[in-house]
Amino acid sequence: MQKTGIMICGHGSRSKSAEEEFGLLAVRLKERYPDTPVEYGFLEYSAPNIHMGLNSLRDQGVDHIVAVPGMLFAATHAKNDIPSVLTTYQEKNPSISVSYGRELALHPEMIAAFEARILQALGVDHIHTGDLYETMLVVVGRGTSDTYANAEAAKLTRIIAENMGFGWSETVYSGVTFPSVGQGLEMAIKLGYKEIVVAPYFLFSGKLIDRIYNYVDRVSEKAPNITFIKAHYLADQDHVINTFVERISEAKAGQMQDNHDLMGAFKARLARGEIDVHHHHAEFQPLVDPEDDETIISTPTVQGQDTDNGHSHSHSHSHSHGHGHSHGHSHGVYKHIGHPNGPRTMIDQGVCCCFMSQFPDYIIEEQRETLALAENNN
Repeated sequence: MQKTGIMICGHGSRSKSAEEEFGLLAVRLKERYPDTPVEYGFLEYSAPNIHMGLNSLRDQGVDHIVAVPGMLFAATHAKNDIPSVLTTYQEKNPSISVSYGRELALHPEMIAAFEARILQALGVDHIHTGDLYETMLVVVGRGTSDTYANAEAAKLTRIIAENMGFGWSETVYSGVTFPSVGQGLEMAIKLGYKEIVVAPYFLFSGKLIDRIYNYVDRVSEKAPNITFIKAHYLADQDHVINTFVERISEAKAGQMQDNHDLMGAFKARLARGEIDVHHHHAEFQPLVDPEDDETIISTPTVQGQDTDNGHSHSHSHSHSHGHGHSHGHSHGVYKHIGHPNGPRTMIDQGVCCCFMSQFPDYIIEEQRETLALAENNN
């Protein structure tokens, strides 16, 4: 008789609080599955890595692993990186079968979780039609080079704005794409709304959340007549746990629809030669730049070097820089890197040199000149 175990796959963070919060997610899921082994692991930056979690399940006698990405939308990590890790692991452990589920996506429970955070920020239990007609909503998505993942964040904004009846709504992104948080908020204050709710659609805390709230503080200083309200990130609300339970059930039963079958799509791209699996990169790296959470990924190639001990990996950047660390994927240059309202607006804003090295020198010079001119005009 097969013994099933559950594996929750996260991205990883240099923020200890984010690591701890992700670990609490696994604890909550263990409460829902008291008779099933549940483990978690990260792609990079954090321990345990995914291999460690998979090994733990194997050591507990599990021969069927149900893995799900602990991610809101399906971008490069959920589509390529995690399937690469799982595929490599299954090749090395042929006696173990692995089922892979889908991202959390815009499940009704996730919509409810987000609305709950917004209501909490507003200090109310419910709203009536018209209550928010004079309030603007700004949803902050993670931002990725995957167009469709970015579009899901914009879709979420529309759903929330219509469900709750905000007067106006906009979607901004914390990295990679456009509009950036700072630029989006600068635009927002010109629309005439006296109350703006800024709601990050993030699962957990971390440096990006801190940066988002710092942008809000910075812009609010320029507009003292506007009340800015910061919503809390999602965390492990019951709504979120309920969504994970459903995703686990889908994967366990093999009920993945074609357009949501991330592993099937990965293997199809692999067969067509669109991606190349050089084993995996899910290895904990303790010595990394603590600010490098703005990496830009534009290539589907999964690169890395497999190890048995689960503690080291290497792979290449498409650029070089002077600090000694490595990451789990190949970083290309995002096609809209020079967008006037996009990533370039974060130049010299405390992001890491990996992010800065994506920019051609002329863009850095132009942006610095623009900033200097703006300061002189002020």
